[in-house]
Amino acid sequence: MARKHNFCAGPAALPESVLTRAQSELLEWHDAGASIMELSHRGAEFQSVIDEAESRLRKLLAINDEYAVLFLQGGASQQFAAVPQNLGSQGLAADYVVTGQWSKKALAEGGRFVKASVAASSADDEFRSIPAFDGWALNPDAAFLHYCPNETIGGLEFPWVPDVASPVVADMSSTLLSRPIDVSRFGVIYAGAQKNIGPAGLALVIVRRDLLGAASESCPATLNWTVAEANQSMYNTPPTFSIYLAGLVFEWLENLGGLEAMAEINHRKAAMLYNLIDESSFYGNPIEPSCRSRMNIPFTLAEESLDSIFLAEAEEAGLLNLKGHRSVGGMRASIYNAVPETSVRALCDFMLDFEGRHG
Repeated sequence: MARKHNFCAGPAALPESVLTRAQSELLEWHDAGASIMELSHRGAEFQSVIDEAESRLRKLLAINDEYAVLFLQGGASQQFAAVPQNLGSQGLAADYVVTGQWSKKALAEGGRFVKASVAASSADDEFRSIPAFDGWALNPDAAFLHYCPNETIGGLEFPWVPDVASPVVADMSSTLLSRPIDVSRFGVIYAGAQKNIGPAGLALVIVRRDLLGAASESCPATLNWTVAEANQSMYNTPPTFSIYLAGLVFEWLENLGGLEAMAEINHRKAAMLYNLIDESSFYGNPIEPSCRSRMNIPFTLAEESLDSIFLAEAEEAGLLNLKGHRSVGGMRASIYNAVPETSVRALCDFMLDFEGRHG
């Protein structure tokens, strides 16, 4: 079996050593006589799995006891509805910053539950830059400010954290665990797992405990963070296998040297690809350089007619999932934690060769 270079934006690549470990434990987990997928979530075995996963995550991100850590279902998109229902209710105001398709979707969903206002938007710039903070229209009475630090589709990333009076809510699906962050800057951090955490279907929510208990009366129990926290993320049957795999990814990151080491690797990978693009007249990146994503790198070819040829030849060369999102076109390389530097180097070598033949 030959594994190829996977640049999928999500579900994304997982560390090969994690997959190998899971394979070895698939039929029987730790002499339990059954797979982890077959064990009761109420039993001591799975309790040890989720406890260890939370402990490792807290260590990686330096999360103190002022924050609850929740392992939930539904992915990040479900949190578009859960955030306003847990932090606000009909009649309350909330600020949203719109810098791409995911924050745009969060705004649309949030507007069903709160008075959602656009504090800032880069739509007029086709989401190629971040609006200057001094021009944001902030509501001092907002229940929260929501933003997406990294827009997966467009490849736009905030190099700074908004400093506002309202609790800051961040959709970190594409960046969580790719580098150290100061959790204390945020009221809520949530992330879909299928980028840097584990399989699709799991969502992590890190919420400051003083924000719990404010959910609207209409908030479903399965979306209520207070209910989840009181039941140790097991109000209903949790995605046990996804949590188990996430725990293995957390352990892999620890063994790698933690998020500081991961950040250095990710910096090298992104620099390698951006340097090639910037030095070329054949490839281009549309994003303002000061806010380029380190995880999702879109690029265009000199001639759009070459796109299909590029993709076909790339796949033949073992480079998978490079087609850009349908809303923006072009190409996109998602270089999450589990994408090794050798894969990025292979992509760069292919791009140089392709340019030499078609440029």
